[in-house]
Amino acid sequence: MRIPGDDASALQWLLFEQSGVLTWEQATRELTPATVRHLLATGRWRRICRGVLYAGPTGHGFSREEQWWVAVLAAGAGALLAGLAAATAAGLRGTWRYDVVDVLVPHQRRAPDLLRRLPLGLPAVRVRRVRHLPAEDRQRGRPDRTGMARSVVDAAQWAHSDDQAQEIVAAGCQQGRVTPAEIGAVLDRMPRARRRRVIAETVGDLAGGAEALSEIDLLRLCRRHRLPLPETQERRRDADGRVRYLDAYWPRWRLHVEVDGAHHMDVRHWAADLHRQNRVWIEGDRILRFTAFDVRRRSGQVAAQLRAALSTAGWTP
Repeated sequence: MRIPGDDASALQWLLFEQSGVLTWEQATRELTPATVRHLLATGRWRRICRGVLYAGPTGHGFSREEQWWVAVLAAGAGALLAGLAAATAAGLRGTWRYDVVDVLVPHQRRAPDLLRRLPLGLPAVRVRRVRHLPAEDRQRGRPDRTGMARSVVDAAQWAHSDDQAQEIVAAGCQQGRVTPAEIGAVLDRMPRARRRRVIAETVGDLAGGAEALSEIDLLRLCRRHRLPLPETQERRRDADGRVRYLDAYWPRWRLHVEVDGAHHMDVRHWAADLHRQNRVWIEGDRILRFTAFDVRRRSGQVAAQLRAALSTAGWTP
């Protein structure tokens, strides 16, 4: 939608700010009810659901911003965009898809059933009632939504799986959208949150230095198999004077573990990794390498090799 000029009417500005979506009450504050009905009858505007209208162009799918406005306005007064949709609106990047837009409303409000009422082309809206939402968990925006930390926690607790929950929390911290401390503060206010333990452990690992999901998975593998925990993102200077960061390192036993992600398939990365691996061996350290898939899905094999390498280096279980 084009930015209105200085002579734009209040209605034009409202449509611009709300991506062409408005309520019947908003429309009739600026136009007569007869005029609004005429716009709907002639097809210039469309009725999305009870009380929500769309004044944008026809013949195209709804943008994410339009979907968000429909969800919040359809849920009624006091509604806030929440969960993954709210985190995405605030800038979180990722490949997760949501087929339902989550919205929070005050607990005392009767929540409308919107899961089956919206037309084709719009995701369903799940209205969730909340008894208390402190000011620090609210954020002004277009539309209003929960703050980033609360959005990430809600997205994680409503995720399809523990793995997806972990990915969302890690992405929020890695992208600089939220800090582990901010997520921890939200968890303190939500003692009954679903997947609270998974979220708290992920935040703890991120705060401890892990920067990738594969590193977090490695730490959990070590805990599960009762292996000593490594130091993650260990900083050290190589023989050429360059600073290197090790994925996982046990300094007492001089064991170094690299977890290879998809970028290691690139030939240039592969050659650089081989050069770095040779340096590690020259300096006297042992090095093991696993794929991220192995760490997550073949944890028993990984644990057995870690236990053998640590034992050979002098570790006593």
